[in-house]
Amino acid sequence: MTTPAPARSDLPAAVLWDMDGTLVDTEPYWIECEFALVSEHGGAWSEEHAHALVGNDLLTSARYIRRVGGVDLPPAQIVDLLLDGVIERVRRRVPWRPGARELLAELVALAVPCALVTMSYRRFARCVVEALPAGSFATLVAGDEVTHGKPHPEAYLVAAARLDVAPARCLAIEDSPAGLASAVAAGVPTLGVEYLVPLARGEGRHVVDTLAGVGAADLARFAACPGATG
Repeated sequence: MTTPAPARSDLPAAVLWDMDGTLVDTEPYWIECEFALVSEHGGAWSEEHAHALVGNDLLTSARYIRRVGGVDLPPAQIVDLLLDGVIERVRRRVPWRPGARELLAELVALAVPCALVTMSYRRFARCVVEALPAGSFATLVAGDEVTHGKPHPEAYLVAAARLDVAPARCLAIEDSPAGLASAVAAGVPTLGVEYLVPLARGEGRHVVDTLAGVGAADLARFAACPGATG
């Protein structure tokens, strides 16, 4: 079934949201769990190592932790241990990013379909989605549901296809270099929200410091004018 067009014709036909670091401020939870896991196995970890993993496919990150942090466990087990720790923390408190819920609610009110496109696994993403009003996201693409993680374009192509919207008519919102690369490779105009790691400006992407104060009208401008910066 074709997704209804948004009420305003100048808006993106759909908005594709990253989760960690964009919708929710869970990157510190991941980093805390990484430090704890590496320490338990007698290895050494650093903020530099942690930041190198931001936005990556979880199995890719787990292989890095195994190799660099000395965690002698299968990558899938490393992912499960990290997920358990992060989910436990999110269930205690969901750390929303400034302006994210407000923008999401405005888009839903304007009938702009939204997708959550995350490299976190579905069991974690569901915890976040369930803390939002019902119907906030029309679909969810999780890291354990794609063959290739970000920066590969697969996740964004899948999200656009599920919404029956051409990638070029969507807008992605991302906070990591891997995420921006994934969306741009999929042909999706992209808004980068710079947070833990610097984001390169370039063709097809805008960069802002925060979503606080960003509204639907701003997204219309970002989607219409590729290559500008905020």
